[in-house]
Amino acid sequence: MEFKKVVIKIGTSTLTHKTGLCNILRMEKITKVIADLKNSGKEVVVVTSGAVGIGAGMLGFFTPPKEIPKRQACASLGQCILMNLYADLFSRYGYLVSQILLPQKVLDGAENEFNTKNTFNELLKRRIIPIVNANDTISTKELEFGDNDTLSAYVSLLVDADLLIILTDLDGVFDKNPNENKDAKLIKKIEIIDENLKNAVKGGPNSLGTGGMQTKLKAAKIVGKKEKPTVILNGSFPERMYGVFKGNIEGTLINLKREYIEE
Repeated sequence: MEFKKVVIKIGTSTLTHKTGLCNILRMEKITKVIADLKNSGKEVVVVTSGAVGIGAGMLGFFTPPKEIPKRQACASLGQCILMNLYADLFSRYGYLVSQILLPQKVLDGAENEFNTKNTFNELLKRRIIPIVNANDTISTKELEFGDNDTLSAYVSLLVDADLLIILTDLDGVFDKNPNENKDAKLIKKIEIIDENLKNAVKGGPNSLGTGGMQTKLKAAKIVGKKEKPTVILNGSFPERMYGVFKGNIEGTLINLKREYIEE
């Protein structure tokens, strides 16, 4: 299958240093690869995390605060920093970006979904790169319970993407926690998400992010219901995205068998 339209989700751990501040060099590499994919004819939507973490770093918090008003303030500040940096980096390669802040339940089957789809279609038609994030500044639900892995799956459905790529701080899905087990092995292809796999990926998120590998599997199941694949790659090596389009995946391909997708 040729992947023409792709959603690329970039995790907080990929975008930031341990201080919470932007990893500028890595962002430069990621935006360069995405711009090059655009040049090759791909349509790309970016779902970005990092606003809360970056805002917290700028405000002097070592880790994002737990209090909702403080987290919302961090999100507000961090989103400005992120968008300014994305706009600057992509402009070097001749691309404009737009900001779209979404509630995670935008797929309401009504006016909100219709209008959102029209916005994406118009931006992509004009070769603008939409930069999407959850609307954390005004919605406490996303801050308390949500994650941008799930949001990226919803966005994939909204734009009818052929592929979801999730950039994270691991090489892909492992058969056990690689941070605790040196003998953990990378799973190259997943066709069934069963209890054994769910147990293998159990473990909390890092201090800056809100998700973990469990939320990435959840996202893969959402797009899998539409028979679309998900690829999980290490965001430290953004050039690995090229391999996805050439059939050489240096990560985990999740292409679920429909009969094993739970309703």
